[in-house]
Amino acid sequence: MSLARTVYNSLFRRTSTFAVGIIVGAVLFERMFDQGSDAIFEQLNRGKLWKHIKHNYEDGES
Repeated sequence: MSLARTVYNSLFRRTSTFAVGIIVGAVLFERMFDQGSDAIFEQLNRGKLWKHIKHNYEDGES
């Protein structure tokens, strides 16, 4: 019960802190989802992306 009371008093009691908590949570979720989906995409397409095959097409002069 004390955990619920602590969460209520620190987050849900005031509308402004509740809104800030939602915004921060949404930003953190977006960052984790974006990085996770990029990692899955690169894992599934390993060897087919430009960063994996560019050494075949570029010379070492740039």
